[in-house]
Amino acid sequence: MAGTVDERVGAADDQAGAEVAADDRLDRGLRRFIAVVLLGGILGILDGSVVAVGVHTLAADLDSSVTTIGWVSTAYLLALTATIPITAWAVDRVGSRRLWLGGLALFLAASLASGLAWNVGALVGFRVLQGVGAGILDPLVLTLLARAAGPARAGRVMGLMGMVLSAGPVLGLVVGGLVLEEGSWRWMFLINLPIGALAFAGALRVLPVDPPRGQRGGDRLDIVGVALFGPGFASLVLALSQAGERSAFAVWQVLVPGALGLALLVGYGLHAAGLVRRRRAPLIDLRLFANPRFTAAVVVMNLVGLATFANLFALPLYYQQYGHGSLAAGLLAAPFAVGAIIAMPLSGRLSDRLGARELARGGALVAAVGGLVLTRVGASTGEVWPAIAALVVGLGLGFVGAPTMGSLYRVLPPPLVAQGSSVLYILNQLGAAIGIAVVTLILAVVGRDDLIAGFHGVSWFAIAALAVILAATPLLPGRPVAEDTTAEGTAVGPIG
Repeated sequence: MAGTVDERVGAADDQAGAEVAADDRLDRGLRRFIAVVLLGGILGILDGSVVAVGVHTLAADLDSSVTTIGWVSTAYLLALTATIPITAWAVDRVGSRRLWLGGLALFLAASLASGLAWNVGALVGFRVLQGVGAGILDPLVLTLLARAAGPARAGRVMGLMGMVLSAGPVLGLVVGGLVLEEGSWRWMFLINLPIGALAFAGALRVLPVDPPRGQRGGDRLDIVGVALFGPGFASLVLALSQAGERSAFAVWQVLVPGALGLALLVGYGLHAAGLVRRRRAPLIDLRLFANPRFTAAVVVMNLVGLATFANLFALPLYYQQYGHGSLAAGLLAAPFAVGAIIAMPLSGRLSDRLGARELARGGALVAAVGGLVLTRVGASTGEVWPAIAALVVGLGLGFVGAPTMGSLYRVLPPPLVAQGSSVLYILNQLGAAIGIAVVTLILAVVGRDDLIAGFHGVSWFAIAALAVILAATPLLPGRPVAEDTTAEGTAVGPIG
């Protein structure tokens, strides 16, 4: 590629996307494309949370401990995290259509095998394969949608993607609860098959055949980067998962993978910066972070993931404290997702005209108001006020998430979209893991004798994350004023 990453990102940052023309709508072909991609993309998001409600059922049916069953979720998450950066490299070397269909086929085959698993070891192994499939699909969703929409419509399309990101975890809790009430745990995995088959058939029809785009000088995979980057983040996620499970950070099960993860990522930083001799282009070029708008966008999305999963983890526990079952608690937490589903497409569309900065600032303030209400609920509070507050938090975070995701694809030039998608998704996953681990620790320490006090502590933690988002919003891109599109319909870049 001509020019350094700094030059390409800088050029993108200095140019701008235009105000969307009145007739610049999502045409029928693009809407069909978006629907098919989102249908496939929701599988990995759904499966990340659907198992959470079935831990005790799996432990009983597979004659195993709850701690061992925890690896059914942990192994999936680690495999997903480790696969994501390889997807960034493979998308242009394999072709997005072939990679998407291959990832979807692998995910469905692993879902079938998980549903037929005969013991916990087999189930964990098949979940690893599922995680690899999800690690292909999840970042590829963002890449496919960004390339199809172009910067002028990035906000609207990312708003639709945000609906899936917000609805997926809650839908997973509800589906998991329904499956366990009405049938066998095996349907938590087998339910993916009809949805995935429909997504596969749709992809065969709407995904265009695209030849590999890789250039001769950068075709070879950065093996050293693969060995350092994905496993480094996966080790950090494992450390955070163990912290959540054990309600402590100062234990070897947390410290060992945490130290390993940090060491691997430091090693990758030296490798990517060229301080250690290398022969190939780095898997993820860290000079992406030289662009303050890109950095601000991924930091904000990391904190959105943190605040989202903090609320989604704590709200069902709050309702279960007062006698509600897992399905009822999941349904009572649904207003949070409903708020985000309402806000995402609206804020995404507005961001195509207004930019991300003011929308994200207003959304963070609205979400903080809802969080403050949650700090006041107690044993005598009915279900209405927590539900309204959760709806407000979801609305606010929706006005942060979609514009910020859209702004990221206005900042990046087309050749860097796949890498940007991988960085965004990995850091969003890391934010979710941090959120769950810290929430678990708060509930264990502050809520040991009083769960309501622990729930209030979680709400204050989410408000603190929103305060950091507010501090970062000035660096997000403002109102778009000009656009220079390429033949692919993807703009060279935006302004700030």
